[in-house]
Amino acid sequence: LADLAVAELAPRRGGDVWRREAGRTVPSTSSIEADHADATVHVVVGTIDEVPVGYGVVHAVAMRDGTTLGRVTDLFTLDGARGVGVGEAMMNELIAWSEEQKCFGVDSIALPGDRHTKNFFESFGLVARAIVVHRTLDP
Repeated sequence: LADLAVAELAPRRGGDVWRREAGRTVPSTSSIEADHADATVHVVVGTIDEVPVGYGVVHAVAMRDGTTLGRVTDLFTLDGARGVGVGEAMMNELIAWSEEQKCFGVDSIALPGDRHTKNFFESFGLVARAIVVHRTLDP
Protein backbone atom coordinates (compact mmCIF):
# COMPACT_ATOMS: atom_id res chain seq x y z
CA LEU A 1 0.00 0.00 0.00
CA ALA A 2 2.83 2.40 0.84
CA ASP A 3 4.44 1.77 -2.53
CA LEU A 4 1.11 2.54 -4.24
CA ALA A 5 0.83 5.77 -2.23
CA VAL A 6 4.27 6.91 -3.44
CA ALA A 7 3.40 5.97 -7.03
CA GLU A 8 0.17 7.99 -6.82
CA LEU A 9 1.65 11.14 -5.25
CA ALA A 10 5.10 11.38 -6.87
CA PRO A 11 3.88 12.54 -10.31
CA ARG A 12 1.61 15.26 -8.88
CA ARG A 13 2.59 18.90 -8.53
CA GLY A 14 5.00 19.05 -5.59
CA GLY A 15 5.18 15.26 -5.52
CA ASP A 16 8.78 14.91 -6.65
CA VAL A 17 10.15 17.00 -3.78
CA TRP A 18 7.70 15.33 -1.35
CA ARG A 19 8.98 11.91 -2.50
CA ARG A 20 12.61 12.96 -1.98
CA GLU A 21 12.01 14.59 1.41
CA ALA A 22 9.18 12.70 3.10
CA GLY A 23 8.07 9.84 0.88
CA ARG A 24 9.01 6.28 1.61
CA THR A 25 11.69 4.54 -0.39
CA VAL A 26 10.29 1.81 -2.60
CA PRO A 27 9.98 -0.96 -1.64
CA SER A 28 8.75 0.43 1.66
CA THR A 29 8.46 -2.77 3.72
CA SER A 30 11.50 -2.12 5.92
CA SER A 31 10.54 1.48 6.71
CA ILE A 32 6.98 0.48 7.66
CA GLU A 33 8.37 -2.31 9.87
CA ALA A 34 10.73 0.19 11.53
CA ASP A 35 7.84 2.58 12.18
CA HIS A 36 5.74 -0.25 13.63
CA ALA A 37 8.54 -1.10 16.08
CA ASP A 38 9.02 2.54 17.18
CA ALA A 39 7.10 3.57 20.33
CA THR A 40 6.86 7.16 19.07
CA VAL A 41 5.02 6.06 15.93
CA HIS A 42 1.54 4.60 15.49
CA VAL A 43 0.67 2.53 12.41
CA VAL A 44 -2.91 1.61 11.51
CA VAL A 45 -4.38 -0.56 8.78
CA GLY A 46 -7.80 0.07 7.30
CA THR A 47 -9.77 -2.97 6.21
CA ILE A 48 -13.00 -3.91 4.51
CA ASP A 49 -14.17 -7.43 5.37
CA GLU A 50 -10.72 -8.05 6.90
CA VAL A 51 -8.96 -7.18 3.61
CA PRO A 52 -6.36 -4.38 3.97
CA VAL A 53 -7.35 -1.42 1.79
CA GLY A 54 -5.49 1.41 3.50
CA TYR A 55 -2.91 2.39 6.08
CA GLY A 56 -1.93 5.39 8.14
CA VAL A 57 1.08 6.47 10.17
CA VAL A 58 1.47 9.22 12.77
CA HIS A 59 4.70 10.21 14.52
CA ALA A 60 4.94 11.91 17.90
CA VAL A 61 7.52 14.59 17.10
CA ALA A 62 9.35 16.43 19.89
CA MET A 63 9.30 20.18 19.39
CA ARG A 64 12.06 22.58 20.47
CA ASP A 65 9.94 23.91 23.34
CA GLY A 66 9.46 20.44 24.86
CA THR A 67 5.94 19.85 23.53
CA THR A 68 4.93 17.08 21.13
CA LEU A 69 3.26 17.33 17.71
CA GLY A 70 1.44 14.47 16.00
CA ARG A 71 2.63 14.35 12.38
CA VAL A 72 0.57 12.19 10.03
CA THR A 73 3.16 11.12 7.46
CA ASP A 74 1.10 8.49 5.67
CA LEU A 75 -2.62 8.13 5.04
CA PHE A 76 -3.64 6.13 2.00
CA THR A 77 -6.70 4.20 0.90
CA LEU A 78 -6.98 2.21 -2.32
CA ASP A 79 -8.98 4.10 -4.93
CA GLY A 80 -11.84 1.56 -4.95
CA ALA A 81 -12.18 1.80 -1.14
CA ARG A 82 -12.39 5.58 -0.93
CA GLY A 83 -15.53 7.35 0.18
CA VAL A 84 -16.83 4.55 2.41
CA GLY A 85 -15.32 5.63 5.75
CA VAL A 86 -12.04 3.70 5.87
CA GLY A 87 -9.88 6.84 5.68
CA GLU A 88 -12.06 8.55 8.26
CA ALA A 89 -11.75 5.61 10.66
CA MET A 90 -7.96 5.57 10.26
CA MET A 91 -7.69 9.33 10.74
CA ASN A 92 -9.83 9.15 13.87
CA GLU A 93 -7.47 6.50 15.26
CA LEU A 94 -4.37 8.56 14.41
CA ILE A 95 -5.86 11.62 16.14
CA ALA A 96 -6.91 9.56 19.18
CA TRP A 97 -3.38 8.16 19.53
CA SER A 98 -1.94 11.68 19.21
CA GLU A 99 -4.23 12.83 22.02
CA GLU A 100 -3.08 9.89 24.17
CA GLN A 101 0.52 11.00 23.55
CA LYS A 102 -0.41 14.50 24.81
CA CYS A 103 0.33 16.08 21.42
CA PHE A 104 -0.65 19.74 21.24
CA GLY A 105 -1.78 19.32 17.63
CA VAL A 106 -1.77 17.18 14.51
CA ASP A 107 -0.16 18.08 11.16
CA SER A 108 -0.09 16.49 7.74
CA ILE A 109 0.68 17.48 4.16
CA ALA A 110 -1.63 17.99 1.20
CA LEU A 111 0.10 18.57 -2.12
CA PRO A 112 -0.76 21.72 -4.11
CA GLY A 113 -3.99 21.38 -6.03
CA ASP A 114 -5.08 18.22 -4.18
CA ARG A 115 -8.39 19.68 -3.07
CA HIS A 116 -9.82 16.27 -2.09
CA THR A 117 -7.02 15.69 0.44
CA LYS A 118 -7.22 19.27 1.69
CA ASN A 119 -10.99 18.97 2.19
CA PHE A 120 -10.55 15.58 3.90
CA PHE A 121 -8.09 17.03 6.42
CA GLU A 122 -10.23 20.12 6.95
CA SER A 123 -13.15 17.86 7.89
CA PHE A 124 -11.00 16.83 10.89
CA GLY A 125 -10.20 20.42 11.83
CA LEU A 126 -6.75 20.59 10.21
CA VAL A 127 -6.14 23.93 8.50
CA ALA A 128 -3.21 25.37 6.58
CA ARG A 129 -0.56 26.86 8.88
CA ALA A 130 2.28 27.32 6.37
CA ILE A 131 2.88 27.41 2.66
CA VAL A 132 6.13 25.99 1.33
CA VAL A 133 7.41 27.51 -1.91
CA HIS A 134 9.97 25.88 -4.18
CA ARG A 135 11.98 26.53 -7.32
CA THR A 136 13.59 23.66 -9.20
CA LEU A 137 17.16 24.35 -10.32
CA ASP A 138 18.98 22.71 -13.17
CA PRO A 139 22.01 20.73 -11.98
